[in-house]
Amino acid sequence: MLVKKYSGELVPFDESSLRRSLMRSGASDGEVQMVYASIKNKLYDGISTRELYEMAFDALKSKKNSYAARYSLKRALRELGPEGFYFEKWVARLFQEDGYEAITGQTVQGHAVTHEIDVVAAKGDVMLAVECKFRNDEDAKISVTTPMYFKSRVTDVTGIEYPFFNAHRQFTDGWLVTNAYLTTDSIKFGEYYKMNLLSWDYPNGQSIKARVDNTGEYPITCLTNLTTQDKAMLLKNQCICVKDLLKDPKILSHIQIPADKQKHIMQEAEELINSPIEHE
Repeated sequence: MLVKKYSGELVPFDESSLRRSLMRSGASDGEVQMVYASIKNKLYDGISTRELYEMAFDALKSKKNSYAARYSLKRALRELGPEGFYFEKWVARLFQEDGYEAITGQTVQGHAVTHEIDVVAAKGDVMLAVECKFRNDEDAKISVTTPMYFKSRVTDVTGIEYPFFNAHRQFTDGWLVTNAYLTTDSIKFGEYYKMNLLSWDYPNGQSIKARVDNTGEYPITCLTNLTTQDKAMLLKNQCICVKDLLKDPKILSHIQIPADKQKHIMQEAEELINSPIEHE
């Protein structure tokens, strides 16, 4: 059976890949088996990846909202658009979770030219220039020209002192972060020059999807009980992650969400953050 990707390309249906993605939702083995069985009966040759996703999402949501929320991470990251402004804010949260001070949208003068740095992150003697590449296309790949270009930018700002976080610091390294995929050449180039690359599925075991499951830094756009308007209002109020909502539930009243709906939203948020994932 063939599946039609977002780009229109037809690829063979991968049962094991679908099962793995269902298992990452946090559902039990038995629940995953039931969900997969319900989806399998509806599959047909030429089904789109989007329709397949919606089937899985709805089936998981019927079991528990937090399963669907975790399963929707990839789509939730795309909802931090359309320009990627909130994706940069979210990437800063990833570094803060790892003990860094982080700030977004900084402009610095390099040796040759001026650079806009998406995220500046510092911890101890380390200061990082972080480039965020946001993509709306679910199958998008970052070509090798991007890490090439980024390497030259990091070189241009290295060796200069900048006033960040109440001190004069120099950039010691850089990170290229994307919600998309990296081409084989991008990975080869990055590995050869020992660059820090982070994408949806790279590096293995430390990719975006793995880091989020390990740290619980789920973007607020994961929550299935929020409308598109709700998500936009929360992001506008700097509620970037589900953890932000757990720290300040009153923000739901601030954006005028009814009390009965607030209860469902908070229950889903607590389940998503506090329920352990039993699968690799």
